[in-house]
Parts: sequence; structure tokens; C-alpha cells
Amino acid sequence: MKEINVDSSKYYTNRELSWIQFNERVLSEAEDETNPLLERVKFLSISASNLDEFFMVRVASLKDMINAEYKKPDISGMTASKQLKAVLKKLHDFTEHQYEVYSESLLPLLVENGIKICDMGELKEKELDYAERYFDEVVFPVLTPMAVDSSRPFPLIRNKTLNIGSLVKKKEGKDDVDFATVQVPDVLPRLLHVPGSEEDKVGKLVFLEDLIMHNVDKLYLNYDIIASAPYRVERNADLSIDEDEAEDLLKEIEKQIKKRQWGQAIRLEVSSETDGKLLKLISEELKVDDNEIFKVNGPLDLTFLMKLYKLEGYDHLKEHGYRPPSAVPEFMGEKDVFKVIGKGDVLMHHPYETFENVVRFVEEAAVDPQVLAIKQTLYRVSGNSPIIAALAKAADNGKQVTVLVELKARFDEENNIVWAKMLEKAGCHVIYGLVGLKTHCKITLVVRKEEDGIKRYVHLATGNYNDSTAKQYTDIGLFTCAPAFGEDATAVFNMLSGYSEPLGWNKLSLAPLWLKDRIIDLIRREKEHALNREPARIVAKMNAICHKDVIKELYLASCAGVKIDLIVRGICCLKTGIPGVSENITVRSIVGNFLEHSRIFCFENGGSMEFYASSADWMPRNLERRVEILFPIENDDLKKKLWHILDLELRDTEKAHIMNDKGEYVKTEITGDDAERINSQKIMCEEAYSQAKIYKNRNTRVFIPEKNPNVKS
Repeated sequence: MKEINVDSSKYYTNRELSWIQFNERVLSEAEDETNPLLERVKFLSISASNLDEFFMVRVASLKDMINAEYKKPDISGMTASKQLKAVLKKLHDFTEHQYEVYSESLLPLLVENGIKICDMGELKEKELDYAERYFDEVVFPVLTPMAVDSSRPFPLIRNKTLNIGSLVKKKEGKDDVDFATVQVPDVLPRLLHVPGSEEDKVGKLVFLEDLIMHNVDKLYLNYDIIASAPYRVERNADLSIDEDEAEDLLKEIEKQIKKRQWGQAIRLEVSSETDGKLLKLISEELKVDDNEIFKVNGPLDLTFLMKLYKLEGYDHLKEHGYRPPSAVPEFMGEKDVFKVIGKGDVLMHHPYETFENVVRFVEEAAVDPQVLAIKQTLYRVSGNSPIIAALAKAADNGKQVTVLVELKARFDEENNIVWAKMLEKAGCHVIYGLVGLKTHCKITLVVRKEEDGIKRYVHLATGNYNDSTAKQYTDIGLFTCAPAFGEDATAVFNMLSGYSEPLGWNKLSLAPLWLKDRIIDLIRREKEHALNREPARIVAKMNAICHKDVIKELYLASCAGVKIDLIVRGICCLKTGIPGVSENITVRSIVGNFLEHSRIFCFENGGSMEFYASSADWMPRNLERRVEILFPIENDDLKKKLWHILDLELRDTEKAHIMNDKGEYVKTEITGDDAERINSQKIMCEEAYSQAKIYKNRNTRVFIPEKNPNVKS
């Protein structure tokens, strides 16, 4: 085998630029004319929301490195300053593309379909009267205009708020021009529906900021308005917590959350029509550089489009929402969830199969008199979580309940603090994670006293215990009561709650101590199989891959002849098609109606195929700075289920974007009437209903088919 230098930076893509490519794939779904109109609108909104978080976290991180004079190059050989320059250039192009899609593609189609977003000047007399009354009676009382002069400094502009800045001059007196600003109230709808006339019954929608600017003279009665324009600032929202110094982690995080609103400004969004003098004043006060100013040709903050998506009466412009069958074959007709798991391992695939059985698992444990203890990790949960309620009920019923609540789950810190306090009041033993690490693994352990002794029931998953996101994210969950898994689960919680590290593991591999080595060993084993001319292949599905050590091993395996198929939704720092390096590697990304979130790994292993699932992506943060779990799937039927998922996604022709040898992602071209069109997500929806139908038919005398809401009748 030819020696290659897999350490060379030319073989790696910059992480941040790869993320921008991912968001471009999201945006491409907004351009895809085969998608229903409001689905396209939704994807544009998601691309804007993604971009907000990218600025607040990733761009902010680059600025922090520059400020700290951190010079070490990244995986692709770029310093932080080079990365920031390249990233901002790409983001300006990306933002311009977003607004082209909005203005040129979507807006005309929305108007055609009766959703009319208008300027104030487009309103007729009666419509204008209605808007003026709404401003005077509803909007005006909520507004707080703030002047800036020698006695009143420039106010603190909160993160992600929409504001209107104005240059004003006193009607009488000095010729000095002053600045004033007012926040567009987020307690009011961003879009005002103005009822239509007889000939236009649908009516029109106008932006709240346009309505305020139309009436801005009412805010500054003794002044002439020289110029007004909306602006929006984004700030560094990455919490900086010194856990070793923090006496009380919960209080420290509460304090840092409040600071998030006032972090360093990293992006200023303004209208492209903004007056030059007004823009100069705002940008200087916020201390943003020219390349951090984003001038847009349209409304600021495109996340408002999600509100359009949720408008009632336009279901014909959406993909029919999928609801999983109310029953899953393994649990059908069985009231006792523990009896089902006792018969053998059960593998769940959400959202195609209902998440309710995971909720049931905890709820039944909470009231089952035979259950002695429940232990669970929580990273992100829903706003009104039934799992939290069940855990509190279990404690109230006298059971030993231990919950690890990860306080450092980004942007969910506040929610998790509320849940943690509530669970403590209910009598649960709450652990706040480990110092310096995020606990990202998803595991539940139920200890039950049965006739033949103590039995441990375990649930392991790739996704959060969040019944809300489980309807949108694809994830894998395993129920098992195999003793080896039970022993390992107990060891996990003992490690998290105390100082007890087991001497070895039966089934599980954990980060940050063992998981990276396990993955590398599995890749190297495939390489050895290939060198010995034995069956060797890797199929790996995850959210992101940017760990250099892992990528190096994949390159070496590829050189040895291992066929490697990667299904990576987001960031991918690996390059395909490099002669002598990655010719045997393919990378595809699926962006569809559901967010692909599961991590599934298949290793050919010389013909004795092995499958694993995990909470961890192949990233430095997951493998080195988080508590994560990799778990095997050993039952032959469950292996077939996992292989079906991977195989179907590898054959997807509608939602898959495939990386070419230039590092670009292109959609599969479907040519010819006979060409097979495969949308893996839609097929899995259909299969879930088909399976439920078959099992219902087998187990009931009279079968009433359950209608799939995803299919038009």
C-alpha cells in the first residue's frame, strides 16, 4: 500500500465552511419546485434560524479566538482570522441568495396563492385607516422610544431584537441631528392582517416595523424625521463558565444566561436602503466592522416565515403532516411494557414509530409497585414534558429517582434549570453533570423486583427524551433487559453520580475515555479485513464528522480497499474522490421533511456484520469533551431493521445531496420516465403504516385500517 501523508491539511475541509455548505442544502429545499410552497417557505425560515445560531456560537467563537490571539491553525490549516474572513465572505453571498429566493421565487407565489405581504403604500384608503387605528390603539401604547443625546447614552440593544433607528432634528432651535431608537415589540405579531375589501376578501399582511416607521413621527412629536430604518443585532451567545471556580454551577449559569443578551455584537442586519449617516452611527455604537454589516433587500429576520407556514387555511400548500401509527407491532395488544421488553430487545425508529412507548416506559415505571428505582439522563426536554411529570410522580410514589440534568445544553440552560428545581422539590435526586464535560448520552435505567430477583430494564437512544422534537427528528432507541446492558447502565450512573469507574464494560463504549479508541479500532479492523481480502465495508450515518484522527483512519482504510459510505447530514471535513486517498469513500447528506439525527454504524467485519448506534457524532467535542455512549445492536432481526434504514438512505434519489470530488454537494439527477424515484423518508412513513396494518390484522378479528394522514385519499 502506497504511503500517504494523511496529516496534510489539503485533505480536510474547514468545519465552518462545511457548515455553510449544509445550510446551502437547506436553502436548496426552499428553491426545489417539487416541494409544496409553504414547505419551501419553512426551509427558508430554517436556513435563517440556523444562520442566527451559527453567528451567535461559531462566528462568535472565531472572534473570541482572534481576541485571545489564538494562532493555531484548524484541521484545514486555517487560522481563526483566515477562517473568519472566509466565513463572512461566504455568509454575505449566502444571505444575498436567501433574499433572492424570498423576493424572486417565493413572494410572487405567495401572492398568487392569496398570501399578500404588502408595503404600507400598497394599502387602500379603508385598509390604511384600519392599520392606523391598530397602531394608535394597540402598538403605540407598547412602544418605548429612546433618545440618544449628551445626557442619555446609546441604549443596550438586546440580542436578536428588531429595532427602528431614526435621525431626528428639533423643529425649532439648533440644527443638530440626534439619534433615537425604538424596539419593535416582540409581544405583538410581526405581521398584521389587514382585512380586505369586497373585491379582495383575503386581505393583506403588513410588517409591524413598516407600520411603526409609517407612524414614526408620532413617537417624536417635536422633531422632524430625517431618516428611519430597521436594524437587528446578533451577539456572542456562547456562555463562558469556569466550572472549577464556580461555587454553585446552577447560580453561575443563571448569571451567564442574563449576560447572553449583552454579549459582543457580531452581526448587524440592516435594510439595503438605510441612510448612510444613520448606518454609520449605529455601526460605530455597536462596534461592528464593515464585513459584519449585512445589508438585505427585504424584511430583516426571515425566521418570521415560520409564522406564515403555520397560517390556518393553507394546508393544500403543505406536505401532509405525518402522524405515526398509534401502535407499534412489538407493543400491540400488550398493556405491560416490561413484559414486551422481557420477550426480547425492541428497536424503535422515530418519528416513523411513535415516541409514546418511550413515554409509557417511564410512566409505567413511575406507578408500578415492583419498580424500585428509575435513573435517567436529560439533555433537552419539551416545554410540558410528560417524562418530567412521570419522574416527579415516581418520586412521590416513594421510588428512588436519580436524574442527571445537563445544565450546559446550549440555549436550553434556562429550561433545564426550571426542570431541575422542580424535580428536586418532587424528591428526585438531581445531578448537574460532570465538571468540564457535557453529559450528552441518552440512557434510562429502571430497576424492578420480580419473582426471580432484581431485573434491570434499559433504554438507550441516539436522540433526546423530548416528545416534541421526536415528531420531527429521526432517531433510534433500544429497549433491552439483557443483564450485560443492565450492569453497564448501573455502572454509567454510578460513574456520573460519584467517582466509580468500572474496570471494564460488557457492551457499552463511553466517551470521553473509551469511545474514540473503540471507533478507531473498528475502522482499523475493517482495514485489516480488506488487506486480507476478506469482506470489508463501513456504512456510517451521523450528523457531523470533523475529528481528524477518525478521518485519518477512514482515509487509510479507503487506501486499503475498504468501501466506505457516509451519510452525514451536516458538517463533513472529509473530502471524497482524492486519488490514492479517498477514492473508496462516498458522502451523502439527506435534507428532508424530518431532521436526520440518528447515529448508526455498520461494519462488515469479514462477513460477520456488526451494528452500533450512538448519541455521539464523530467530532472532537463528542469524543473528547462529552459523556456519550455507543451501544451494539445484536439481535438479527433488529440488525436487518438497521440495515434497511441505511440501505434505503443510500438509494435515496430525491432528498440526497452527494459530495463530488470538488467538495461540492449535488442532488442525484433523475432521468427518464422509468428512473426510480426514492424519497427514503416518505417510504419509511408508508412502511410504518403497512407494518402496523399487518400486525393489527393478525391480532384482531375485525380489522379497521388506520389511515395514514401523509397520503391523500
